[in-house]
Amino acid sequence: MPRIPRMVRTDSGQRCVYHVISRTALDGLPFKDVEKDELVRVIKRFSMIYAVDVLGFSIMDNHFHLLIEMSPGDMLVDDEVRRRFMRLYNKGAEFPEGQMTHFRERFSSLSHYVKDIKQTFSRYYNRKKRRKGTLWGERFKSVIVEKGSTVIHCLAYIDLNAVRAGIVRRPENYRWCSIGYHMHAENRDDFLSLDFGLAEFGVEDDQRLKKYREYLYHAGSMDRRGKAKISKQVLAQEISDDFELDRIRRFRCRTRYFTDSGIIGSKAFVLETYAVFKDRFFSSRERVPKRVKGIDGMYSMKRLREGLTP
Repeated sequence: MPRIPRMVRTDSGQRCVYHVISRTALDGLPFKDVEKDELVRVIKRFSMIYAVDVLGFSIMDNHFHLLIEMSPGDMLVDDEVRRRFMRLYNKGAEFPEGQMTHFRERFSSLSHYVKDIKQTFSRYYNRKKRRKGTLWGERFKSVIVEKGSTVIHCLAYIDLNAVRAGIVRRPENYRWCSIGYHMHAENRDDFLSLDFGLAEFGVEDDQRLKKYREYLYHAGSMDRRGKAKISKQVLAQEISDDFELDRIRRFRCRTRYFTDSGIIGSKAFVLETYAVFKDRFFSSRERVPKRVKGIDGMYSMKRLREGLTP
């Protein structure tokens, strides 16, 4: 049976919002912390190259969601196409002027954008796991999303994935989703749009996060058969706080844990750094990074001095 053509808006001068979903072909839940960190990095990289604004995302154990707004090619001036080309290759690369039309169409293509993300992550994953073959299942799904309230509903659905799965009690406690990235990384590198679907309603920039969290918590507390939800107690606490994040909770989300440990950071960083010094330990037992309690995604290698050789 032939594939159904993908619905992609190509209207001149019209930006379009898409909800993208892609699942792995592997059994089980193959994406752990390190893999999720890398997939976020890959998405960030190609989101700087392609003509997209990322409204939201969620990286789960076996699939990912993206909510993006893509600009058509006719909104990209020549200099912008050249700049994106340099980001894709390198600053010293010479832009092929005869291929201006080709690259303008490429950088505004939903299919090319998702393909680059998935292929780049596949190469990383297969190299890391020393495997070959397909990582992703059938082609990615995409849904055209109307701006305004529909975007807010879709963004909340994406950010609530980890709550519905019973992984966290509060959506921002899961750092591999957009609300978690806003809280944990303070939207580092301006990766995410600050629209939250609220720009259509004239909500001021400095009020959008609060308004979005208010909707998010109410939506997350609603019953869905067979799914976990935000508890009444947590919702009541948020209502009491007027959906504002106090200094303590902001600190817990954004700070880094400093101690006298030898190595501290993401799990990938701790493992990579430990490998550099591994031959200087006389301990026969393999050291394993320990999770820092209270700060999601932070690991440490403790008491390194005890094992170091002179």
